[in-house]
Amino acid sequence: MENSKTSDKLSAFLESGIYRFENSNVVFIDPVRMLNRSYTRFRSSPSAYYSRFFDSKETIVTSDSKKRKRKEKKTPHDLNEREQAATLRHQQARPMLLKAHGFLMEATDLLAIMKDLRGGSNICSSTELSEQHSFIEIGKVWQAPLYEIILKGAWKGLERVVPVFNNLVVNETSDDMEAEFLNNKYILPRESCFYMSDLGQVHNLIHECNVGFNLIVIDPPWENGSARQKLRYPTLPNWYFLSLPIKQLAHPDGALVALWMTNREKLHNFVQKELFPSWGVSHEATYYWLKVKADGSLISDLDLFHHRPYECLLLGYFHGQGTNSKQPPRLRPIKHDQIIISIPGEYSRKPPIGGKFLMLVLPLISIELLLEHVADFKPARCIELFAREMTAGWTSWGNEPLHFQQSTSFVRDEIDDTSR
Repeated sequence: MENSKTSDKLSAFLESGIYRFENSNVVFIDPVRMLNRSYTRFRSSPSAYYSRFFDSKETIVTSDSKKRKRKEKKTPHDLNEREQAATLRHQQARPMLLKAHGFLMEATDLLAIMKDLRGGSNICSSTELSEQHSFIEIGKVWQAPLYEIILKGAWKGLERVVPVFNNLVVNETSDDMEAEFLNNKYILPRESCFYMSDLGQVHNLIHECNVGFNLIVIDPPWENGSARQKLRYPTLPNWYFLSLPIKQLAHPDGALVALWMTNREKLHNFVQKELFPSWGVSHEATYYWLKVKADGSLISDLDLFHHRPYECLLLGYFHGQGTNSKQPPRLRPIKHDQIIISIPGEYSRKPPIGGKFLMLVLPLISIELLLEHVADFKPARCIELFAREMTAGWTSWGNEPLHFQQSTSFVRDEIDDTSR
């Protein structure tokens, strides 16, 4: 009976990309399988997504690790007030994270599958993936309003040309759509749209979109030393994010807001004392994303002060108009201290924990991530701010929402669609 139960869980994982450990708050996910539920004719390439952390010798600790190790030897008495607060926050989460990692390391059946998630030897390097146009730089030039993107539907002859910047670009069909911009090709998932602009034009979303979003996911480009060193993307000072029009974008009956965070204590204080209050959001729960390698080991030591192997997702309610209740009436209660484990993709890329495909109910698995909390809105309307990729049924806003949509990140489905 136990072997049959395990087999069913693995079959469900291979179908959904989600493996929930029984009687726990822990779930392991395969982002590639989850992303694939947004597409009909294309599939996310495992070798493209998993460009890091598949060699068990890899580590995020850089060549100056000796200097960092010396810094890590600080005693509690050497820490300043902010560092002590960060250490306390970490110590509170540490037992949960260790227990979650223990669940993973005991799941030998899952560990065996994890080693093959990237697929065969045809590995697509992160350098190859990064060889694309910089939408951030192109969007800054005076000609930006003149640039256009060509949208090609699944059926031959269906083609549209629309402005790519400061314009709502929509794939209203129930099929994937191919797009071309400056000779580069991109894949747009079904029933999705994006609005590409910098932060100065974010308020245009209010006029371009049919606002009233029930789920708002935000992944801000927080200032941090790692992003500056790697030159992956420009960051912004914290106070810039106070201007995000969360109140105008949210549904008047309330919304669930999910904010990705780094582990800096200064940032946590800013969010709790300034950012959430300015948005009209109350912090209700914290989720943790625990990052592992293909062999199940953590990508870095759990107690490494500046490079801890986890990030936080802060969940809060926007209460809407005319309600003073702790929980907006049409939003479902949020579970606390949920832990999501996965092998990371490209630098700063977050796991796809919000897509409509998560509403599936499979044998032995109850899918309760983000959309479950807004299920009373039918259909739920969802938006990601500072998005770098797209999800079926979602609106994506940012200055590079096509970053991970380049065709080199996908393979065509095995089903022959040449007759279309």
